[in-house]
Amino acid sequence: MRRSPGYVFSSDLSEKIPPFAAGRLETACTRMVCWRSSKLVNGDAVSSRRLLVVDPDRSAHELIRGILEREGRSIEEAFGRSDAEAHLRAARFDVVVAGQGQNGSDGLRMARRVRTLQPDARVILTGDSSPAHVIGALRARVFSYCHYPPPAGPLNDIVAQALDAVAGQNDILVVSASPQWVTLDVRCKMEAGDRTTHFARELQADLPLPVREDIASAFRELLFNAMEHGGNYNPKKRVRIWLMRTAKAVIVKIEDPGKGFSMDALPHAAISNPEDSPIRHVEVRAEAGQRPGGFGILMTRNLVDELIYNERGNGVLFIKYL
Repeated sequence: MRRSPGYVFSSDLSEKIPPFAAGRLETACTRMVCWRSSKLVNGDAVSSRRLLVVDPDRSAHELIRGILEREGRSIEEAFGRSDAEAHLRAARFDVVVAGQGQNGSDGLRMARRVRTLQPDARVILTGDSSPAHVIGALRARVFSYCHYPPPAGPLNDIVAQALDAVAGQNDILVVSASPQWVTLDVRCKMEAGDRTTHFARELQADLPLPVREDIASAFRELLFNAMEHGGNYNPKKRVRIWLMRTAKAVIVKIEDPGKGFSMDALPHAAISNPEDSPIRHVEVRAEAGQRPGGFGILMTRNLVDELIYNERGNGVLFIKYL
């Protein structure tokens, strides 16, 4: 497997694509979306973005401040619940980053207090890399969760997205959840899709990084296909997701509200290219005025071990063996 920052490339896939078409892969590769900074709006500077970090551990403050501190952000620190509540009553915050605390549940309690005192603030929890903690964060409808110590790249991306996000506490709903089987209903919004991808990645935090990223990349590609083609990015529609974990495999199923499709009716996708014309779909997309791309399903097949669509074409399941 060959990798570059922020993208996943399959060596098997690259062999199937001529060199002059390989550059188009960028449009199909999975990455965390960094939403536009709100530091400038229509060319005008806006007020500094305010973050509150809540954790009893001073070393956690130093680590998180070192990752997140930059121009245009004001970061304040609280070391306990009463301290944090005093800050929340004194000033408005855009994002609150809260640790799990000594008993493991302080972060969830803090999230509830933030929702009471500042409903529009986005809460990001940090803590142990266990499915139980991730599920707790999902049930609490916080913005995101990041295992501790937080990787700099993912935490930066999550906070950047949270700073510019429109509050959407109901965008990701838990239908049922256990460490082995999580079922979610997700609103057909790009922002919700990226948040769900990160939660899915955190649920597999114990896996080796290459395996975890393959799963996350395949998951995001299929989720956004479902949101775009099945839900038309209509926020009134939802995609249902099943994430299952066994001792030997990760299984993901995604079902969208659309009419489905036939694999035989995808001339614009690389998966449909005939043997003697490996870039036929590029020509089809150009003739139809579509953006470059169409490698999604082919890329996904190279990232997972099994990929199955239902008869209607509005449901897909993949398996990654461990």
